[in-house]
Amino acid sequence: MKPRHLIVLLLLNVCWSATPSAFTYLKDTLSPGGVVTLRFGLAGLMLLAFWPLFPGKAPRGKDLVLTGLMGLIVFCLGHRLQVYGAQQGSAGNSALLMAMEPLVTAVGAAIFLREKIHPRSGIGFALGMLGVLLLNNVFSPDFKLVGLLPSLFFVSSFLCETAFSIMGKGLIERSHFTKVTTLALLIGTAGNILIDGGETVESAANLTFAGWIAILFMASICTAVGYVYWFVVIRETDVNIAGLTIFMQPVAGFLIALVWIGDTPGSNHFWGSLTIVCGLVIALWHTRGNGKPSAPTG
Repeated sequence: MKPRHLIVLLLLNVCWSATPSAFTYLKDTLSPGGVVTLRFGLAGLMLLAFWPLFPGKAPRGKDLVLTGLMGLIVFCLGHRLQVYGAQQGSAGNSALLMAMEPLVTAVGAAIFLREKIHPRSGIGFALGMLGVLLLNNVFSPDFKLVGLLPSLFFVSSFLCETAFSIMGKGLIERSHFTKVTTLALLIGTAGNILIDGGETVESAANLTFAGWIAILFMASICTAVGYVYWFVVIRETDVNIAGLTIFMQPVAGFLIALVWIGDTPGSNHFWGSLTIVCGLVIALWHTRGNGKPSAPTG
């Protein structure tokens, strides 16, 4: 992976790590469907405004159908499950479950894209999982996994999210990634509006200024910029390598929660974060350009 891609992806994962807190903040005003409809609807409109500037071809025929299907799976179904799971569970529980997304992504890439997982990536996955367990203090006698059903909803959303990488990888080989993302967002939003568009409009009228800031942040940085840049990266890098950067989210999520809530970090936060960072270094240091292992130098 190119150094600049790694840096930007890590920064985006810091931004994405704030979304569970935003979901929780908005739950008294917006339903899970309302959050999803506003977030992806606004993101789609933002990208649509720049459509004349986007180069390359737009998906047509079968590719357009696949783009629409991807949009409905990811931006309609998947994120409704994720928001519902986050709002019904806890921030710590969501941070723990987030560690499963890189694994789901890697398995999907191995099955559908025939990607091979490098041994160092395997070590990185293992250290990432261990780090998240340490962060959440799961080895403590008083640890509790809160709410099985919300957890199942949250984890099932990763299967839908993986579709963006698996289906999108082929689509962006034939059409420009900005146009694929824009159309997927707009078609996903159409599905969201059909489900609860009227309710969302009514609820949006009661949003506070801070609530709109949260929605706009998720729509612009986390979606319009984030999802487009994800395609930029996976054009040149294996999906399982890019997916490793998601391990940054539990670390950043806990730091954001600590600042927001004002808690004092414990030793588990230090050791968990250190373990995750070590896993990322081991897994990503050996890659360059196309995501393949680089030859040793020196």
